[in-house]
Amino acid sequence: MSRWHWQLAAAALVLGVSTSNISISFAPVAAAAEPSLATICHAPPDLVRFTRPLPRTAQKLAARQPLTIVAFGSSSTVGVGSSSPEATYPSRLAVDIERLFPGARVTMLNRGVNGEDAREMLARFQTSVVAEKPDLVIWQVGTNAVLRDDPLQPADALVRDGISQIQATGADVILMDPQFAPRVIAKPEIDGMLGLLSGEAKRANVDLFARFAIMRGWHETDGLPFSTFLSPDDLHMNDWGYACVAQLLASSIASVADRTVLSAHATSALH
Repeated sequence: MSRWHWQLAAAALVLGVSTSNISISFAPVAAAAEPSLATICHAPPDLVRFTRPLPRTAQKLAARQPLTIVAFGSSSTVGVGSSSPEATYPSRLAVDIERLFPGARVTMLNRGVNGEDAREMLARFQTSVVAEKPDLVIWQVGTNAVLRDDPLQPADALVRDGISQIQATGADVILMDPQFAPRVIAKPEIDGMLGLLSGEAKRANVDLFARFAIMRGWHETDGLPFSTFLSPDDLHMNDWGYACVAQLLASSIASVADRTVLSAHATSALH
């Protein structure tokens, strides 16, 4: 186990995070066994086409101004299952955005904490999100509530409150739903959680990155075994899974940012 992995495990102990629902495993699929991102990493356009604007993100990218992103969530934001901090989805996302927008300067702040649910995340919202003055917040939420068999009823109000608090900062918001993994799909509440997050995204007019449906497509449509994109714990993604999620999310952000800028230019030309 590398120093990175020991640090993750130690952090969970220091924070008093329960690991009863999270089996930490840090052995990613070997590089030689992984398929090429260029040929395999894809998703149906309707799953990765954002429909709501990201005005602040678009403005910063168009002007090549510094863009601060907070990745807010639990263990799959921390990157459990990855081989290094650089292989987590937030780190890969920053690289992918800068590749798509040459000259962009992205500050990516990984504010994931292992094992947390929405209530626990909101308890640290001021220090983990507001204090960072983000332009974009990507909130990965829902998995731990499903794994713990928590009732859905309090979750809708918590997610609604979290989105409102993020929007109050002026930041753009992207919700990310749970991962498609054996330990998640075995839970009866997963469909309810997916519906809840989709409904709250629509209610608040924010984009939802449909990670669950995208990953289900990898397995059920593309025929990829779980070991291609998940670590051996059957819950967390591996390096390939994190990299593909980051690539698709970067493309989604880029497409809506480009549309927002073009729309603004067209409106300006009419006046």
